[in-house]
Amino acid sequence: MSNKDTEVTEENEAQASEAKTEQAETDTEQTADADLATKLAEAEAKAQENWDQLLRTRAEMDNLRRRTERELENAHKYALERFAQELLAVRDSLEMGLTVAQAENADVASIVEGTELTLKMLVSAMDKFAIKEIHPLDEPFDPEQHQAMSMLEAPDKVPNTVINVMQKGYSLNDRLIRPAMVVVSKAGSETAPDEKGPNVDEQA
Repeated sequence: MSNKDTEVTEENEAQASEAKTEQAETDTEQTADADLATKLAEAEAKAQENWDQLLRTRAEMDNLRRRTERELENAHKYALERFAQELLAVRDSLEMGLTVAQAENADVASIVEGTELTLKMLVSAMDKFAIKEIHPLDEPFDPEQHQAMSMLEAPDKVPNTVINVMQKGYSLNDRLIRPAMVVVSKAGSETAPDEKGPNVDEQA
């Protein structure tokens, strides 16, 4: 084989090798593009899934907020429903008692008995809802629960003792809703200083 033929052969081989290299690079680029397109499609699908989940979560939160608002509104509106139901029986009893009292042949004993029964029904209803009576007769004056209307000398009582309850007080779940209006004992002029209890004015 002549030198010229050899050069042609080598040139052809070089061109073939270069063509193979270019084809390999093209195949690699196409594979990379395909991988990139796949990853992009997966990322877009994941983003769409996350967006849909966000929209669902937002809708659920809105529904929960609206439901909570309705429940809170109903709680405020109907908070006294059970107590009102208890009072209906008391009202019925009062109306029946009034009808009996207005009769021409009204029996005082029956009226008293009916009134006592009605009062028991009311006390029972109040107990069910933790409404407690404050009747502090002969107890020490407590400015947190009592309101002193006046003070009187009472030689047989310790100073600042409740000697008369003019109006009962009431608490709801241990929270004062009306103080008891009371008359409080005070020390007489001959009482020794060390026998005096705490001053009502100072406690108030």
